[in-house]
Amino acid sequence: MTASLPPLDDLIACPQCDTLHQAQDLPPGSKAHCSRCGVLLMTSKPEAVARILALAITAFILMIAAVSFPFLSLDAGGLTNATSVIDAVLAFRDGLAFPLAVAVAFFIIVIPLMRLSALIYALGPLVRNAAPRSYARAAFTLAERLRPWSMAEIFIVGVTVALIKVAGLAAVTIGPAFWAFAGVVVITVLKDQMICRYSIWEMLDKAEA
Repeated sequence: MTASLPPLDDLIACPQCDTLHQAQDLPPGSKAHCSRCGVLLMTSKPEAVARILALAITAFILMIAAVSFPFLSLDAGGLTNATSVIDAVLAFRDGLAFPLAVAVAFFIIVIPLMRLSALIYALGPLVRNAAPRSYARAAFTLAERLRPWSMAEIFIVGVTVALIKVAGLAAVTIGPAFWAFAGVVVITVLKDQMICRYSIWEMLDKAEA
């Protein structure tokens, strides 16, 4: 006689080893880990959504600042040249390098802004215990799918390595956009560590019901 399985909606798969677990309501402040590999599966922190939303809004503002202010300036032999993130993208706009300019713009500017906007759109009403906006589930799905393609942190690491090499050839002055971009990277890492996807899906389902 075959034992009956719980409904699929009550199962949660470990993102690391694919082990299936039956989802249960957790006491506030508690966590559930995979029984096989120990990866965090879900948390119960009602205040986490508000923190994630605050971090997303902060990162969005810093991202706007990062593309609006000077990124860095170089001074060599009495010649000074200041550049911004937009200037770095436009440097590849000529000839066969134009597709590279489009890719750089999307990976370090457009996609991070789209992901942050989608998170803010999806989570905003949940903080106020209000009904979710139309297409909130689609917005959160978009934010999750864009996660591997948001490469602001790779850009800032590449710039840091380049600055170390250039520092011996010219005087480098770091602009406010550099620190804004660095802030975006740190906040994004913190935000992604706080996100419990299963809990957010549950909150969206309950709010819609």
